[in-house]
Amino acid sequence: MISTSLMVYGLGRRAGREVGMQRTGTTKKARGTKRPVVVAEPGELRGLLDRARRRGRTIALVPTMGALHEGHLELVRHARSSADMVVVSIFVNPTQFGPREDLARYPRDLDADVRLLATVPADFVLHPPVEAVYPPGHATTVHVAGLTDGLCGPFRPGHFDGVATVVAKLFSMVGPCTAIFGRKDFQQLQVIRQMAADLDLPVEVVGRPTMREADGLAMSSRNRYLSPEERRRATAVVEALRGAVAAFRAGERDPANLERGIRERLSDGVDRTEYVFVGDPRTLKPYAGAVPAGRTAEAAVAAYVGTTRLIDNVELGTEEL
Repeated sequence: MISTSLMVYGLGRRAGREVGMQRTGTTKKARGTKRPVVVAEPGELRGLLDRARRRGRTIALVPTMGALHEGHLELVRHARSSADMVVVSIFVNPTQFGPREDLARYPRDLDADVRLLATVPADFVLHPPVEAVYPPGHATTVHVAGLTDGLCGPFRPGHFDGVATVVAKLFSMVGPCTAIFGRKDFQQLQVIRQMAADLDLPVEVVGRPTMREADGLAMSSRNRYLSPEERRRATAVVEALRGAVAAFRAGERDPANLERGIRERLSDGVDRTEYVFVGDPRTLKPYAGAVPAGRTAEAAVAAYVGTTRLIDNVELGTEEL
């Protein structure tokens, strides 16, 4: 039975059935003009998806915290092209925010997000309340060792435990699927891949290229915090990585030299550099000496422009910016 949690935006039992039968020509034609079905109760969504899987349908999940932008929509488009049904989760996860981070001011506009998703389109939006994700008595945390030791890990204690825990729960709520993540949060992507593999979860984790603004700045929900003057200076982040790409292409393989060049270029625009890393993209550990012949290197940065923390990365040897 579909309860009132599926009646958001005027969509009920019939809408749920129609979304589950999108192979028909008439439904396909109308999909782009219909809002996705918004589900608050995870168990109800799992029931709908399990019935779809029994009919041979494939599912793709795009986990988000809302405040959607073109980068998110590109992930949904990829999901749309690779599966029969698309679920987008919108949940601002409190356990991945530190005590001095921006949980309270993180942008939230479900109606605007749903309107955007209608243009892609997505089939379902999973938008659970906090108590559905972390009910009273919740006592389990997922910790991925090693990959969380460096980069953002020391600066955001507990962050990746919160990420791994909520994503494991989302995977459980949705069931067997393909999960699509952006590569901008590369450390997060590697943590989730490791978590899914270690826990034998029936989920294929797919990373997609970082979507960028016309001037190269990585798309991020937090970019809206930047003032016009800060937004102009924020391009120093991508320019610093472009310098590393050029140096690596020219033959530089000393991580210390590559990191030094990134820091110098960052100083042109950012107010504070949190970290610069050049190392092994698989382990997120520094190389012992020069980047080995035939290997790539991950270049990653975190820096503040004003009060806004920006992260970005590029895989040297495979990616261009």
